[in-house]
Amino acid sequence: MQSNTRGDAFRITTFGESHGPAVGVVIDGVAPGLPLDAATVQIQMDRRRPGRTGLDSPRAEPDRAEILSGIFEGMTTGAPICIIVRSVDFRSGDYGNLKDVFRPGSGDFSWLAKYGVRDWRGGGRLSGRETVGRVAAGAVARQLLDRRGIRIQGAVVEIDGVRAQAWDAAYAETDPLRCADPAVSPEMIRRVQKARDEGDSVGGVIEIRVEGMLPGMGDPVFRRLDADLASALMSIGGIRGIEMGDGFAAARLHGSEFNDSPLPGGGWATNHAGGALGGISTGQPLVLRLAVRPTGSIGKPQDTIDRHGQATTIEIRGRHDPCLAPRIVPVAEAMVACVLADTLSRQAGIARVEPTADEWALEIDRCDEALLAALARRVEVSAARDRALGAVSPRQRKTVIGLPALRSAWARRARELGLPRELVRTILDAILRPSEG
Repeated sequence: MQSNTRGDAFRITTFGESHGPAVGVVIDGVAPGLPLDAATVQIQMDRRRPGRTGLDSPRAEPDRAEILSGIFEGMTTGAPICIIVRSVDFRSGDYGNLKDVFRPGSGDFSWLAKYGVRDWRGGGRLSGRETVGRVAAGAVARQLLDRRGIRIQGAVVEIDGVRAQAWDAAYAETDPLRCADPAVSPEMIRRVQKARDEGDSVGGVIEIRVEGMLPGMGDPVFRRLDADLASALMSIGGIRGIEMGDGFAAARLHGSEFNDSPLPGGGWATNHAGGALGGISTGQPLVLRLAVRPTGSIGKPQDTIDRHGQATTIEIRGRHDPCLAPRIVPVAEAMVACVLADTLSRQAGIARVEPTADEWALEIDRCDEALLAALARRVEVSAARDRALGAVSPRQRKTVIGLPALRSAWARRARELGLPRELVRTILDAILRPSEG
């Protein structure tokens, strides 16, 4: 399989299957010096974890994040970061009756057609459990974005046709369905409970908002920011559609109604486009909505075929979410974070992205470390040379070492580099003092 890695400068590779011993992610391209620990990742793991509300899958996975590499003393080292989450509560026996049968609405048939073999235990690689690695990677990406003041919030805005009329992201984090509107949450809950009790499932709509966006992120033509976001979000199982800004409603507007106009002195009059024009961010909030299909694995009898093409009927056992939307929210946020981290990293290499105060400090620390290491080596080599010269007189030593020529060379190089003459002279005097005797 060649489709498990995403990103250019910020690259993620997820691994693991639903009923395997572990799932996780390898993240490459994270610069050294970023504060990160398992507790930071665990916050996002807990948001995705099943068995928390009574309205999701009762699979009781603790989903404890273990960082295996790329971190030392709470800081990234620049090496690949591997995060693993071990699985403890899988019941493969629940899927024994599906070994030779294709589940309606699933990827069972198409996977077997492509690879000639499939893991029927909970969907294998097609399972929503694969998203554990995405959320872990998103936690790392968020650390990068936080330094830029970029914040990502998601919530459920529709379930089974019940639509939110208000947006309260803080409330959504306390709601069992992550609904953004307290007024409609009870009806959404009733719809999900009814579907669950009937052995059925319902779909929904998720909205993601990104505040603090920088203008100029994204590339035209084939690497448009909106296209990258759509590609990443459509890679999440269960997502069947994406819209940005006004989305499909834009098809019913005139240009005079839809066009976003910049304002004198900064800002924009409207944000119908959802934060990107020409595939490049405008600095306005990104606004995306995701259509989430009903869960495919349901308890009602369904007609299908077996691997020999014979008609059969199945009733799917196991533990499943009656509505996928609430648990996809942190996954969608994570994918947006990964895309923006990758875009920001690419941007830093081609355009002016002013470093933060922390990044300036980090770069100065790197320069200081390189300077001190070079001075240490200079002193070490000079001391070894002085020992080799032995009892040579100070006058002879100056001739052998070539001190006048050295001072002249330093002065010339200082002028070329634009360094203060007195600073360079002071440093050179301090270095040469032991050799001059």
